[in-house]
Amino acid sequence: MGLERPGLALANLASLPHISAAGAIATGTHGSGDHNQGLASAVLALELVDADGELRELSRDADPVLFPGAVVALGALGVVTELTLAVEPAYDVSQRVHLGLSLERLAADFDAVFASGYSVSAFTSWDPDRAAVWVKHRTGAAEPAGSVAGAVPATTPQHPIGGMPAHNCTAQLGEPGPWHDRLPHFRAAFTPSRGDELQSEYLLPREQAATAIARLRALGPRLAPLLHTSEIRTVAADDLWLSPAYRRDSVAFHFTWIADPTAVAPLLASIEDALLPLGARPHWGKLFSCTPEQLDRAVPRLRDFAALAQDFDPKGKFRNDLLATWLPASQA
Repeated sequence: MGLERPGLALANLASLPHISAAGAIATGTHGSGDHNQGLASAVLALELVDADGELRELSRDADPVLFPGAVVALGALGVVTELTLAVEPAYDVSQRVHLGLSLERLAADFDAVFASGYSVSAFTSWDPDRAAVWVKHRTGAAEPAGSVAGAVPATTPQHPIGGMPAHNCTAQLGEPGPWHDRLPHFRAAFTPSRGDELQSEYLLPREQAATAIARLRALGPRLAPLLHTSEIRTVAADDLWLSPAYRRDSVAFHFTWIADPTAVAPLLASIEDALLPLGARPHWGKLFSCTPEQLDRAVPRLRDFAALAQDFDPKGKFRNDLLATWLPASQA
C-alpha cells in the first residue's frame, strides 16, 4: 500500500482490496461505519481528460458547486487520470467476529450493534435466521466486553461464506494490524469472497433498517438457495450527487449470489419490490433491475448529473448502453 510507507492512511476502505481506487470512487463503493463515508468522499481534487482530449482539473475548494457531481461519475465525464485524496496518520485496527445473532435482535438493537466498532458488518444468508457480526476497532478504542447483542465472540477465524477457508480473510481474534490489512475482509493475496459470483446492493435511509430487515427475512427461503452470503453495513451521509448515501445516513444491504443470472433476476425484482418503496438506491457497480423511471425517483440529482454529462460530453463519446438506459432521456 503506497500510503503506508510515509505513515499515512485513508479513513475507510471497501470490503475487499482487489479493486482500483478510481473504479471504486466512480461507482460510489463504500466500506462500513456509522461515521464513515464512502471512499469517494475522500476525494479532494481530480484530473480528467474530457471528450475533446483536454485535461480538466476540478477540486472541492475551487469548484464547490460542480465538484460533488463529478466524483461519482460512472465514467460519463471523461477519463480520470489523477485523484487527490484526504489522508490521516496511519493507524492499526483489530477485528473480532461475533456469532449467532438473531435477525430479530439485529433489527431491534440495530443502533447498538453498529455502534460497537469503528467499522461493523453483519453477514447472513437470511435463512437460517442468524447473523455473524464482524467488528473492527481502531487500536486504542475500547472494545465491547463479551457478546454483541447476544452474539458471542468466535474462538476460531471465520469466513463470511460458510465452508470457505478463513485464511483468505484478514486476521481476526483481536490481532492488531495495519489499517489496510484489517478494514477489508479479505487478504489481497487470496481470492476474495467466492470469486465466481454475482453481486447486488441497495442503500436505504438508516431509519428504515428494521423494516427492511423484516421484509428481507420474509424473502429468506427464496434468497438463501441462491446466496453465498449477504452483508449489512452502515454508511454516513455525503454530498456527492450519484452517491447512494447522498444526503442521508444509510443502511446497505449487499447480496453475493451464485453465478446464475437467470435464476437471480427474479429475486432482484422481488428485493426491489420490497425495498424501493422504503427509499432504496442501487449500487451503480452491481446488478439491479430498476427501470429508468424508478432510478429517476430514487436518485435525487440524476437529472442534474445527466445535464452535467451532456455538458462535458455533448457528442456522447463516453456513452454506452448502460448510461443511455440510466440517464433520463430528456437530458441524454
